[in-house]
Amino acid sequence: MIHSQQTGNVLVEKELIINSTPTEVEIALLEDKKLVEIHYQKTNTNFTVGDIFLGKIRKLMPGLNAAFVDIGHKKDAFLHYTDLGPKLRSLLKFTEGTISGAITSHNLDNFKIEPDILKTGKVDQVMDKKQMLLVQVLKEPISTKGPRLSCEITIPGRFLVLTPFTEQVAVSKKIANAEERKRLKVLVESIRPKNFGLIVRTAAEGKKVADLHEELMLMMQKWEQVHKQLFKATPPMKLLSELDKASSILRDILEDSFNRIVVNDKELYHNVKNFMGTIAPNKVKIVKQHRSTKPIFDTHGVTRQIKSSFGKTATMASGAYLVIEHTEAMHVIDVNSGHKVSSGDQGEAVLAVNLESAEEIARQLRLRDIGGIIIVDFIDMRNPEHKRVLVKKMRDFMKKDRAQHTILPLSKFGLMQITRQRVRPEVKINTAEMCPTCNGTGKINPSILLTDDIQRDLQFILQSRPNSKINLKVHPYIFAYLKKGFPSIQMRWYMKYFKWINISDSPDFQLNEYKFYDGNNDEIRL
Repeated sequence: MIHSQQTGNVLVEKELIINSTPTEVEIALLEDKKLVEIHYQKTNTNFTVGDIFLGKIRKLMPGLNAAFVDIGHKKDAFLHYTDLGPKLRSLLKFTEGTISGAITSHNLDNFKIEPDILKTGKVDQVMDKKQMLLVQVLKEPISTKGPRLSCEITIPGRFLVLTPFTEQVAVSKKIANAEERKRLKVLVESIRPKNFGLIVRTAAEGKKVADLHEELMLMMQKWEQVHKQLFKATPPMKLLSELDKASSILRDILEDSFNRIVVNDKELYHNVKNFMGTIAPNKVKIVKQHRSTKPIFDTHGVTRQIKSSFGKTATMASGAYLVIEHTEAMHVIDVNSGHKVSSGDQGEAVLAVNLESAEEIARQLRLRDIGGIIIVDFIDMRNPEHKRVLVKKMRDFMKKDRAQHTILPLSKFGLMQITRQRVRPEVKINTAEMCPTCNGTGKINPSILLTDDIQRDLQFILQSRPNSKINLKVHPYIFAYLKKGFPSIQMRWYMKYFKWINISDSPDFQLNEYKFYDGNNDEIRL
């Protein structure tokens, strides 16, 4: 049985293609065969969003109302007062008590919660220099900045999120049914440990108490792991790692059902299969191992889409294209119609180009993980109704985006402003290649001499290995040139050397590229 996400009446096929290499894992998310997200994780990365550390305050900055914390990164991590959370005093008490050995249990049944800190307080009133504290990575290091931290510790699962030192129970706003919200709230209240809060995620909709309780036990084990490692610990020290990228993406987006998950690495395939077995046993069968010798991204058309989707311009099916520029402060996207605007109703044609562009922009923001301020310059529209349609459609297209975002209506100048949450560095892939023909010089050898070069190499091969079978592979244009006429160049070679040279063509070859192969199809290197 195939599972697909349903939007309206349209079924969306979702596939996750995972390419593992010795140094990194690349994960591509396809919707209806279209690449919408790509994630990279270096296998040695140490500062992933969600990691929990024991850090030490390096310096307090009252002017910024923030602290710089040492968690082992070359740049000190940034912790702002607003990210301390109201329960900071309880967190500090737990951290110090556990390190010293005074607090011996990870359960908070007998733990006395301290009063909340003021929302409008100052950082030097609640913390001391050189203080040790438990922190969680909120944003990965981006550009010249170190990681950003939070003291509001959360341990996420697929259905629930565990929050120590608070008694709150919250239900995801995406669960619209009031009865279901009430059921989940009552249910979660009944299994919530004392002095722990719980957030109910969208994926919990319709789930039984046994499923939620089982996950809660797994999260409590992770909290126990943090507690055990804290005893006699010295900062900086990582206490809990976020899951590997493949598993954390599965955990966060598996509520939208997949058709297929394909993995090229045997070990990772078993890890993903086991992880699926714990979070969604009914979907284990959709995990497949890629067994072909052809690279996994080539087989599933990902490489081609990466090449066509990154770079400064992104062209759409109609011929319209986007120009994407990046500055330190913001990202600017310009919509161009190309030459394809129909000569009929100009207003409708412009709207059609803008709507197609809006869908591609929503995809590009997810794909490149562009965050911060984005300004979009759509093609000018006179009709106010068309403007309203464009804004509504843009919001619809961005509903699938998991990053928090805000879309403002078109301004007086026809510009749309979008803000999108940024927690990781933007995905930048340089798709421009060094020209293999000119090696970046902009000049090539005279093309009229190409056949002379081929003949010179052929003569050398015939002298050095007279009995060998010879195959020549060239660009289709050169292939046609060597075969044309009577007698053709190929026939002339036969009359000159008394040996038939097989010639084949390859569209992957550059115009002046050629290679010789022997009878075993091994390249003859000169």
